[in-house]
Amino acid sequence: MALESEPDVLEYNERAPDFELVGTDERTYSLGDFDDYDALLIVFTCNHCPYAKAKFETMNEIAAGYDGVAVVGINPNDDTEYPEDSFETMIEYVERGEIDITAYLRDETGDVARAYGAVCTPDPFLLRNDDDIFRLAYHGRFDDALNPDDEPSGEPGLDMRDAIDSVLAGETPEVTFEPSRGCSIKRRE
Repeated sequence: MALESEPDVLEYNERAPDFELVGTDERTYSLGDFDDYDALLIVFTCNHCPYAKAKFETMNEIAAGYDGVAVVGINPNDDTEYPEDSFETMIEYVERGEIDITAYLRDETGDVARAYGAVCTPDPFLLRNDDDIFRLAYHGRFDDALNPDDEPSGEPGLDMRDAIDSVLAGETPEVTFEPSRGCSIKRRE
C-alpha cells in the first residue's frame, strides 16, 4: 500500500533522535559518527519497495556529489514478512553497488523510524550539523517523480538538492514540505 510521508512529526530545527544501528559493514553507527559532515541525509528505505528502488540512483548520486553530506539509508522493515529486506540482502545490494551511500543501516525494531515519524519508503530527512548536534532542516520528497516509473520534471532529486545546497550555504531551505510517496513501512508486530 502506498503512503505519503507526514509533516510535523519531527519539527524543523528540532534535535534529531539519536540511534545505535548496525550497518552493512558490520559497524555500529550513531549520529556522532557523522560529526565530520555539514549535513546528514537519512532516508528510511528498503530493498523490496519499487518506490524506494526508484530512488536508489538519486541517493547514490547525492552521496557521490556532495563531499559535506553523509547519505545514510535505514531499513526498518520486518524481514520475517518481507525476506528481501533482510540484513543479508542489504549487504548484497551494497556489494552489487545498487546502494552506494555512506552507510546502510538496519533498524531491526523499527524504533528509529517511529522516533523520526517515518511512515513510508523512501522517507527522507535532511539534518544540518549545528556544532555536532543534528537538527531537522528539511523533510519531504526527493523530487516530483512520486511513482516508480515517473520521470522528474527537472534534475533527479531537485527538491532535496535545493535543500542540501541551502544547508551547505548556511541558509534555511526554502523548499516547503512536499510529501514523499512509497510503500508503507512494514513494522514488526
